[in-house]
Amino acid sequence: MASALFSPISLGTRTLANRIVVSPMCQYSAEDGSATPWHRVHLGGFAGSGAGLVMVEATAVERAGRITHGCLGLYSDANEAALRDTLAVCRSIGSGRFGIQLNHAGRKGSCQPPWAGGAPLGPHDDPWRLWSASEVEGTDCVACGRADLERIRQAFADATRRAVRLGFDVIEMHAAHGYLLHQFLSPLSNRRTDAYGGSLDNRMRFPLEVFEAMRAAAPEQVAIGARITGSDWVEGGISIAETMTFARELQRRGSDFVDVTSGGLVPAQIRIAPGYQVPFARAVREAVDMPVWAVGMIVDPRQAEELVLAGSADMVALARAFIDNPHWPYEAARVLGADIDYPKQYARACPSVWPGSRLKDVAHGAWLTKRQPPALRAASPAPPLRHPKAPHA
Repeated sequence: MASALFSPISLGTRTLANRIVVSPMCQYSAEDGSATPWHRVHLGGFAGSGAGLVMVEATAVERAGRITHGCLGLYSDANEAALRDTLAVCRSIGSGRFGIQLNHAGRKGSCQPPWAGGAPLGPHDDPWRLWSASEVEGTDCVACGRADLERIRQAFADATRRAVRLGFDVIEMHAAHGYLLHQFLSPLSNRRTDAYGGSLDNRMRFPLEVFEAMRAAAPEQVAIGARITGSDWVEGGISIAETMTFARELQRRGSDFVDVTSGGLVPAQIRIAPGYQVPFARAVREAVDMPVWAVGMIVDPRQAEELVLAGSADMVALARAFIDNPHWPYEAARVLGADIDYPKQYARACPSVWPGSRLKDVAHGAWLTKRQPPALRAASPAPPLRHPKAPHA
């Protein structure tokens, strides 16, 4: 039986070789938004990995939209030129498609990188003003006025045009993980009393305006979608019903996919376990008629295969699993008995010609093993849908 994970899928008019995505991973290694040699190595390592799609990290649409000084940006000609050079190297290595995630950090910006503690930048660290849906008591965060909304909306559109010029196949609007558009969506962070706050229709208004601006800035052949949040994991936050409504509104405006994650807005108790965010993707998939990506502790090939077969999601996006093994799709193809194209330089490691591949741990594909920590052993995958929809072709 052919592998569902390694079957092709279309995002809009773009067809991907398989359903594996290298998720956006912040590297905090840019210089005023411009890619550096690190990005060539980081992204180049995934270019020949066999993944159907490689997503470039959360990329700021304006300088004040970065999380840290090291965050990638696409707000200047210099940013665009540096990323063009990086992509040229990556495309010379592999045949996979590339996408980019456009973002504005909002109140989560102007910080030190994680390895420096992640604290807010001090007065001598070249900090910048923070923008959000509403003011945050005890901080310098400012609620966006009408002029700010227009500027940021335009910045997303301009960054989309730059991404189109760079030849990206997929462009994703980041509306999750506590960043600006998520701050508008959640009642925990949006306390506005104007047309952009209060009801769900009002809280969705600005993110949907941004999406419309992005969709209008890109030709039809470029797939446009969004990363959305399934839950804030805190009482009074976004509900999955609201997320499903938001996903439907995105589809009405021309979205080609949604990528469903959760959390990141406020401190929350989240029980981390294999596939812990998959139920959110499954719920959204029942609400829309476009491909849905699942994320969250998807580490084993059989786990990924099962959730696609069950109809819980159409694609899987992995981040740290790719840091751990940049050739995860090679391993997945071996475990699932699927064929995958190797770069000719690596063809000697193909299972059909290298006996060593068969000496690997045969239990690798069992994602619940005795070697896992007790908390993960106790967790079980989400049950399949009773009447799952067939995966999108």
